[in-house]
Amino acid sequence: MNVIVITGASDGVGAAASELLSSDDTRLILTGRHPVKTKVVAERVGAEYHVADFERLDEVRDLATALLDSCDRIDVLANNAGGLFSGPTRTVDGFEKTFQVNHLAPYLLTNLLIDRLLTSRATVVNTSSVGARLNGRIDPEDLNGWKKFTVNRAYGTAKLANILFTKGLHQRFHAHGLSSVAFHPGPIASNFASDTTSYLRWVYRGPLKRLLTSPERGGENLAHFATAATDAPWVSGEYYNERRKIARTNKQAYDAEMVTRHWDLSAQMLGVQWPHETA
Repeated sequence: MNVIVITGASDGVGAAASELLSSDDTRLILTGRHPVKTKVVAERVGAEYHVADFERLDEVRDLATALLDSCDRIDVLANNAGGLFSGPTRTVDGFEKTFQVNHLAPYLLTNLLIDRLLTSRATVVNTSSVGARLNGRIDPEDLNGWKKFTVNRAYGTAKLANILFTKGLHQRFHAHGLSSVAFHPGPIASNFASDTTSYLRWVYRGPLKRLLTSPERGGENLAHFATAATDAPWVSGEYYNERRKIARTNKQAYDAEMVTRHWDLSAQMLGVQWPHETA
């Protein structure tokens, strides 16, 4: 039985994907920030669930402990939780909120689960965004993005971090059986950006909303990468667009030195180490 863990599954792309991935031969485990919403989705699809707020890294650590205690194997980890937030806002952990929720939290969760993922020869699916190319810019001297903060830049940079993380996972662990992929689910019709100062709020709330992709379509994309497994028609370590094609993204994602430096700086910020590094 395949074990699939999806974060950010209380609504949107994660909830839609859970509907598609629910089956008799799959043990589906959902996580979300909202207790009621997460429970409703889990009960609807017959999944297990955990509540964890990625604004608090202690809750990420508790989530990892719960998963390790209850799962002998994890075949797929879908790092889907994230969002676009006003700011800059400092979390209780001392990091900028957009950077922590979108990058540091999934980076930490994957690190804490890595031994189980390796023994399972698992797939890590990271939900990224075209925003990485449009607005992302990583400054190794200011990884949190405190300086020159804008909502769009912070989100784009965090989504770029997801792609760098995907490439780092591939470089270090693909030889040990782990596969990783990042993808853009599409511009999803939701409340995305509605409580921020980003110009995107007018796209997601105004007349242009009719041009957006449904959460179901975004969920289909996540489910595609979560079920492809070893026969997958996708290449580990790559970034895919909403049409499931390898796509160009921010030029920093193709800088091997940046991939390594960003990986190392993230590990230092969190105080973690990684096993079996081959890079």
